[in-house]
Amino acid sequence: MTRWENYIASAEKIIVSYDGSLPLHHFLKGFFKQHPYMGSRDRRQISQLVYQYYRLGHLWQQEKSMAERILLGTFLCETTGSDLLQFFRPELNEKVSLPITDKLDFLGITAATTVFPFTAALSADIDSAAFNRSFFIQPDLFIRTRHNRQSAILRQLEKAGIAHTAIGEDTIALPNSTKIDTVITDKSWYEIQDASSQKVGALFHPKAGELWWDSCAASGGKSILLLDQQPGVKLLVSDVRASIIQNLHQRFKEAGIRQYESIVMDLTAPVTTSAIKDRRFDHIILDAPCSGSGTWGRTPENMSFFTEKQITTYQQLQQKIASNIVHLLKPGGTLVYITCSVFHQENEDVVTFLEKESGLKRQEGGVIAGYEHRADSMFAVKLIKQ
Repeated sequence: MTRWENYIASAEKIIVSYDGSLPLHHFLKGFFKQHPYMGSRDRRQISQLVYQYYRLGHLWQQEKSMAERILLGTFLCETTGSDLLQFFRPELNEKVSLPITDKLDFLGITAATTVFPFTAALSADIDSAAFNRSFFIQPDLFIRTRHNRQSAILRQLEKAGIAHTAIGEDTIALPNSTKIDTVITDKSWYEIQDASSQKVGALFHPKAGELWWDSCAASGGKSILLLDQQPGVKLLVSDVRASIIQNLHQRFKEAGIRQYESIVMDLTAPVTTSAIKDRRFDHIILDAPCSGSGTWGRTPENMSFFTEKQITTYQQLQQKIASNIVHLLKPGGTLVYITCSVFHQENEDVVTFLEKESGLKRQEGGVIAGYEHRADSMFAVKLIKQ
């Protein structure tokens, strides 16, 4: 059996045994640990074949064999010649450098054909065709530069020979596989943060002395963005598990941030009985738990294991959390509601619910179409409490 046939056989073995219960990259680590004879090049090639298979989403689920779908995934996702593709399908390898629209035309895939299984559930402002095509392109890694270090970082990237694109004054796009921490060792110079996530900061408009609460802070990326805009705000961060807050503390330490409060809170429980029940905030950030569907360009395996009924489950969770935390918002204060979802039930429908049930009124924001820029897609809206 040739190397290329072994690659296909290994990719098939992984796909058959993978059930979606772990992120795919974790599952792959375990698989390769059980097969230590595979070298780094083998692991990289096989992993790529598996990811490209999942990037096909709904395409040819019934019509093609698994091996054929793996090869078609390679054809649609690669942009330069592939020895594997040349071995199995030289007629496809000849056309691998064509634009994705031309490759889809060559395969007879019409604009109405969907990769994404839940196209009917998309937010209205999502361009369905462009969003579906985006799954054939690996998103970039983005960093947000801090403390006027962009020029210095660009010089070091040039010196290291790493491809990059500067976007504005404080954003740099890099190949997804870039190990940025090996090039820029001072972590206070930058934050790894998707370009769309950075755009959420346009809704903040912070002023010194204001009380801000990042209610589902996770590792604190939005909070760091806020404090970089206005270090003089008084910040409380919270999340549901102590381990999450511990990770936030480490990230804040590396970013040079010391002045903030933190608390572990379950926001599905009434905040009126919580330790902060008597606090009132000028502004609240709610980066709500969600399907993460706007990030599936990075984790395409989720398209195969997510079910449509889960959208409603997330929506109900988002409505419950948002309704709870609004009680601690001052009159005239704002809620910045954020998801990394592309589903209208998690986005516009939750905003409509909050306007109807919680006395909030939408001010600005909407869909952030990251699929147009090799970034994640998000939804972010600012609402004011009447």
